[in-house]
Amino acid sequence: MITLCMDTSHRFLTLALLKEDRVVGAVQKECFKRQSETVLEELDQLLKNHHVDKKEISAVCVTRGPGSYTGVRIAMTIAKVMCARWKLPLYTLSTLELFACDQKDCLVLLDARGGRAYRAIYRQGVLQQPEAAETIESLRQSLDPSLEIMGDCSLLGMEEKEEDYALSFLLHRNHWRHEENVHTCVPEYLKENSAYLVKS
Repeated sequence: MITLCMDTSHRFLTLALLKEDRVVGAVQKECFKRQSETVLEELDQLLKNHHVDKKEISAVCVTRGPGSYTGVRIAMTIAKVMCARWKLPLYTLSTLELFACDQKDCLVLLDARGGRAYRAIYRQGVLQQPEAAETIESLRQSLDPSLEIMGDCSLLGMEEKEEDYALSFLLHRNHWRHEENVHTCVPEYLKENSAYLVKS
């Protein structure tokens, strides 16, 4: 029983093969705005490297957003095609929760462009308030020093961190959302769609 996990919503391409309670194979590389060019090739290579046949995949989990308007749709489209074709269960996970990794108390930030950031606050792994898009200036003024900053730390002038997002898929397994209807599963955005058409 192997679950394929995918995230193309932001600057990293993350692919993971999960078997029971462990990561058996993964790809994580920075390729912002190039995911569509590399994801299928990287997926094929990942399966070959770990001697996994596509028919062995029993479920798919993909990030549902927020993130790059186009980026979120890349992995989700692949996941929906696979699940519809092979009648596999589809699960989704918030991109912000994926980027929280194993931090118990953290503020997750992802660049939303235009001086804004997607943000989510977790304490003891529990989301404290609805995910939202907020101005970076507002976030800076209300910054809680007790929270670890995750994701796009450079938005607040901090050093970027690269975490193990394949492992994060596994750590947040209890929060995967089963999508009952593959065909009606759509990305979740926190801004008006028109805002993405300017620059995503």
